[in-house]
Amino acid sequence: MNREASLKIVLIVVGLLFLFLAYPMILFARQEPSLSMMMSLYVTLGVFLLLAARNPTANRSLIAFTAWSSFAHAGVMGTQALQNIVDRGELIGVGVLIIIGVALIALAPAKEPALLGLRQTIYK
Repeated sequence: MNREASLKIVLIVVGLLFLFLAYPMILFARQEPSLSMMMSLYVTLGVFLLLAARNPTANRSLIAFTAWSSFAHAGVMGTQALQNIVDRGELIGVGVLIIIGVALIALAPAKEPALLGLRQTIYK
């Protein structure tokens, strides 16, 4: 399997994973409103990741944002778990977010040279 096909699979899996947060988002709307708000961002991101799977090269910045924001979220959540601000069970989520970030960075499409992108635009 080539790199682009692997990236498409990762985008679909992560997109669906984020999209499935819609159900707990609705459940937590009254009990944990801030958690529900955060989940709404992930649900929205999930939709865009599914759309990005069609043409990953054209959505390079979205893929990079997803990877780096996953690392940022993992860092904050991991720190909070280690300081007992949130439950230590959140460390599972930290691991998942790190795996998502690493997979997306490792499979991210290379940046096209500016001239190549211009040629492709002209010849379409």
